[in-house]
Amino acid sequence: MSDDGAGRAATGPAGPDPDPGAARPAAETLPFDPSEPLPRLRRELATGPDGLSAREAARRLAVHGPNEVRRKASAPFWREAAAQLAHPLALLLWTAAALAFVADLAVLGWAVLAVIVVNAGFALLQERQAERAVETLARYLPEHALVVRDGRPLAVEARDLVPGDVIVLEEGDKIPADGRITEGGVEVDLSTLTGESVPAERVAAAGLLGAPLLEEPNLVFSGTTCVEGQARAVVFATGDHTELGRIAALSQRTRREPSPLERQVKKIAWLIAGVATGMGVVFLVVGVSVGLPVTDSLMFAIGLLVANVPEGLLPTITLALAVGVRALARQGALVKRLSAVETLGSTGVICTDKTGTLTRNRMHLRAHWTPGHGTDAGPWAQDLVRAAAECTTVTRDTDGELHGDPTESALVEGAAGIGAPVDLDRRDGRRQALFRFDPRLRTMSVVQAPGSSGAARVVVKGAPEAVLERVLPGPDREEGRAAARRLAEAGTRVLAVAVRDLAPHEGTPSRRQDAEARLTLLGLVGLYDPPRAEVAPAVRRCHEAGVRVHVVTGDNGATAAAIAREVGIGEPRLEVVAASESLDDDELDRLLVEEDAEIVFARSSPETKLRVADTLRAHGRIVAMTGDGVNDAPALHRAHIGVAMGRSGTDVAREAAAMVLTDDDFATIVTAIESGRRVYDNVRKFIVYIFTHATPEIVPFLVFSLSAGAVPLPLTVLQILAVDLGTDTLPALALGRERSEPGIMRRPPRPEHQSVISRSMLFRSWGWLGAVSAVLVMTGFFYVLWRAGWQPGVPTGEGTPLHRAYVTATTATFAGIVACQVGTAFAVRTDHAALREIGLLSNPLLLAGIAFELCFTAALVYAPPLQRVFGTAPLPWDVVLLIGTFPLLVWGVDEARRARRRRQKGLRGGAGSSPPWSSRKGG
Repeated sequence: MSDDGAGRAATGPAGPDPDPGAARPAAETLPFDPSEPLPRLRRELATGPDGLSAREAARRLAVHGPNEVRRKASAPFWREAAAQLAHPLALLLWTAAALAFVADLAVLGWAVLAVIVVNAGFALLQERQAERAVETLARYLPEHALVVRDGRPLAVEARDLVPGDVIVLEEGDKIPADGRITEGGVEVDLSTLTGESVPAERVAAAGLLGAPLLEEPNLVFSGTTCVEGQARAVVFATGDHTELGRIAALSQRTRREPSPLERQVKKIAWLIAGVATGMGVVFLVVGVSVGLPVTDSLMFAIGLLVANVPEGLLPTITLALAVGVRALARQGALVKRLSAVETLGSTGVICTDKTGTLTRNRMHLRAHWTPGHGTDAGPWAQDLVRAAAECTTVTRDTDGELHGDPTESALVEGAAGIGAPVDLDRRDGRRQALFRFDPRLRTMSVVQAPGSSGAARVVVKGAPEAVLERVLPGPDREEGRAAARRLAEAGTRVLAVAVRDLAPHEGTPSRRQDAEARLTLLGLVGLYDPPRAEVAPAVRRCHEAGVRVHVVTGDNGATAAAIAREVGIGEPRLEVVAASESLDDDELDRLLVEEDAEIVFARSSPETKLRVADTLRAHGRIVAMTGDGVNDAPALHRAHIGVAMGRSGTDVAREAAAMVLTDDDFATIVTAIESGRRVYDNVRKFIVYIFTHATPEIVPFLVFSLSAGAVPLPLTVLQILAVDLGTDTLPALALGRERSEPGIMRRPPRPEHQSVISRSMLFRSWGWLGAVSAVLVMTGFFYVLWRAGWQPGVPTGEGTPLHRAYVTATTATFAGIVACQVGTAFAVRTDHAALREIGLLSNPLLLAGIAFELCFTAALVYAPPLQRVFGTAPLPWDVVLLIGTFPLLVWGVDEARRARRRRQKGLRGGAGSSPPWSSRKGG
């Protein structure tokens, strides 16, 4: 059941008036005002009870256009595909592929091209999401409609309806356009628009001044369904001017913006491209200036480009996000966009519904109050609950299951629970009149035939403030108001029940106002929808993680606030705001950004959700927003992470959202946030890993150039390619599967514009791990040459006595880089904690990746066919033992650095403590 169905009988004592500004379109957006008196509306529409003529309908169709949800023209497919193929990181991959082909590594070149195509396909699917949401909206419209033309009913295509048409509505029909009831009455399923599962009564009656359009008692809307009754209605809006069309337009205007990770990846790509190109040009010039042949200098420049281009970055990011998607799917969250996983990790605000998300959506009778007896049990309590259960319309199937409004089902079950069961067949047999729930009056009443009292009885139930107004003046009325406030503050949904025994000479009242008058208060019942057991721990984790939680609900403020406090929302302060107060932008800014409070937006509409999302976005907050109705779609689009309900939500909400909760559970959102943080951390880990080995690949060229050739080149271009495309990729991919670090949910959300690459990361990769690796691999290179008797300037080319030693030395450099990669892989598994805290063997995929790169390296070093291709030679055992110490040295120096940082933070008193609320001001 949706929270957006505000104003039902099950309300607390403080229900405010509807908000015309929040839930009703501006007058100028509608061609005709449906709230005008019917004669005036007919005059403006130039129509009458017999509808339009076929000729006039054709003319209006040409003026107003077809009655359909129109899609915005999209860019040609080839243009969108070209944009994805020209993405900065895609351009780097194109460069890597070209270099692979230049190096005669065609298989690797084709593999990189395949990666480009796959990633472009992912992006194109994401761009089509908003259009799919609009297509889903269009499916709610019927294909045909029964319309009165030239005075007689005629079946026409629904797309041919025009303003002024008179349509005939019957049970089971889909309503084809927005209209005003002129004859008869129907019950309409509005769940496609509001998410509310209980049908609403729509009759030919006067409008309610200032009410939201969806609550007007005489209006019907396209895309909804007539479940009972017959009526005629005059069409006042078609196509894009309908509620459904307005929502579609909002959905198309609020197109998805790039996620923080997508923006950062572009920045990384341009950074890498600039560094790689600049270094290649510099070393080309330096090589020529020191006397190297132009062809050799060009090969060195190409080698530097290859050393700087992270061929595995984009596929590794894609895989990390895909792994996050699969993990969340197993936990009840279906994420529809890969980039949304990362965005979840930066979420700072959650705006959640109450019913079904924080609570179980399973009402049960929790409390009762009767005049003179208070909350004491006794026959008076049984009379109260039995009367409330008889004023219901729920039914029971052959299996004994109740069907209908959850509130009424709870009353029937509650009556049985206190020893006052109600036979539903007998209830219906005794019923002489039924006045269904009226959202304007917030009451429902029945007239029951004479029973044991010997008199027919009127039973009325509804919102306490509405029922108590109809009770005869006296102390019971004032005591009832006070009791209703107490029950609502205790978190229950309060109903008042009143009766009137009809005198023998009175007939059955034919009018509602006659039946619901001069009542005697029987008492109050409090219905309770308990919070989910897992919500309170989830809210506590949100607070530890610096995530603020707001409740946006259609329920009464006191009831919603009680539930919020019960699950821990509102620490240190909870503020309850009625959406009907028409908050201006400055007031929303104050509430959502400037104050250290969590907010309950009571009696809210979907437009309230959209305004809240807009306000938070305007101030740089990453917001996750839940919703289930069709008119939640714009807010779900506008939020960074739209979260739709999988069980109670509509198809349109699920299409518009970035994530669907299969269990409708708030705790799943918190789990998704943790998963997003883990993915982001893992992205940074493999960026550090990929960047680190650029230093030991570049330093050999630097040594060669600065020595003007006195030191032979310690590494070849093909060996760099073997590292970047052979030994590097699998461990990087495995780092995307790392577990969450300890304390990941005790950190505040990162700012929206925080770069995925920080100065500390660059220092760690290039200036610490990379520098240590470079020193170690050059040590291995010089060790092999010096043990063979080499001195600076001594030739090592083919045909010289030291050539064999030189080939062995370059092999030692290559193997040393691979060994340092192993140490780097273990070091970057954690950014803060010690490796023992996450477990040495806790990532089996990384162990497999390391085993593969060691086997691949051994093959290149010891297999004669590969030796000839890559210019390698077998390594002596003393060199192997020397290189074998590199992983431990690389990991050890980084472990020491992290231990020193932890000690420094501990001395400052803040390493693992929860961030104070003030540190996350504004969310």
